[in-house]
Amino acid sequence: MADLHKKFRVAVLSVVKHDYLPRAVAAHPRFELVVVTDDAAHPNWVHERNQRFADEFGISYLRDIAKAIAEYELDMAVVSSEAERHCDLAVRAADAGLHVIADKPMSTCLSECDLLVEAVNRNNVKFLLWNRNFLPAVIQAKEAIQSGAIGELHAIHVDFYFSKDAGPPKGTRQLGDLPINWLDRQLEAHADGSDGGVGIEAMGELQIEGIYPLGYIRMLTNANVRQVFARTATHFHQVNVDNHVDDLASVSLELDNSIVGSLCIGRIGSASHPDIGEIKIHAIGSKGGIVITEARPEVSIHYRDQPPLEFKNERIANENDFLLMDDFARALDTGCEPILNARGGRDIASTVFAAVESGKTGQPVEVTQ
Repeated sequence: MADLHKKFRVAVLSVVKHDYLPRAVAAHPRFELVVVTDDAAHPNWVHERNQRFADEFGISYLRDIAKAIAEYELDMAVVSSEAERHCDLAVRAADAGLHVIADKPMSTCLSECDLLVEAVNRNNVKFLLWNRNFLPAVIQAKEAIQSGAIGELHAIHVDFYFSKDAGPPKGTRQLGDLPINWLDRQLEAHADGSDGGVGIEAMGELQIEGIYPLGYIRMLTNANVRQVFARTATHFHQVNVDNHVDDLASVSLELDNSIVGSLCIGRIGSASHPDIGEIKIHAIGSKGGIVITEARPEVSIHYRDQPPLEFKNERIANENDFLLMDDFARALDTGCEPILNARGGRDIASTVFAAVESGKTGQPVEVTQ
């Protein structure tokens, strides 16, 4: 029988990208951060960020991952490195018998995602890809769809526009100015480690944030994406222009069960927006439709010839993060799968890569299953 009071010992495998992930782990009573670790052969800024986080939590920082795994009697690892290292670190942790929570995106290439799925299965460990699917409005919409409140689901659309800034606006580079370096801009913008897409390679919003709308679609439809057609553009930020990556995209999706899907995504830089951005989900069924305003969060169900049902949810800071950790603890206790496991993350990554390719070629692209 599982020990429901067991406290899981956690290593942070690099914390140079988002520190909200290891903070969320530390905030849950079932998990304890015991060490921060990374490989020695990295530039100083990597070690400085890791050391700063370790000092704040009063734990050691070891520049030797194998040594940390051997010495600290660990149960799991949290991976919050640059995006290019997510899968490598997660695979190494899984091969050491550790459960893993990793930040998004899962990887910068699909073959690495496949290797991670294999490692998780081979070592019989649990894996969670960080997501936003435990937000109260999304959970309530899922329950409504499953109950048949809107009948058979026919279509779903997600608007996912972050209002966060991303540096100088498009068109501000003057004659003779050097292009903005991607990594330098990320390090400058997110010096405290609290946010951002720190990575060596430049990535557009579709690749950085695509997991969120696609995670909603996967959860609400329980269907695989078979084909995509995308249009991408750079309208808002000079760093995206200089590095030839999108800050705005629209994607049409062909899903199982003849469900029609679509999403629009972007980083619009509207710092005065009262919420984190324009994030809405529309689900259309044979009997009615659901509109989810995620950032407030609200759910409205509309029927033919009937008044709407509206649910006002109180937005509680970090509720999604705590519930994700609850879900992962339950997976470790019972052996069930977490809300977004390695295979689910891999399938979302495959859809993202297909959409990026479609945006470049202007042609529909089949999603690799």
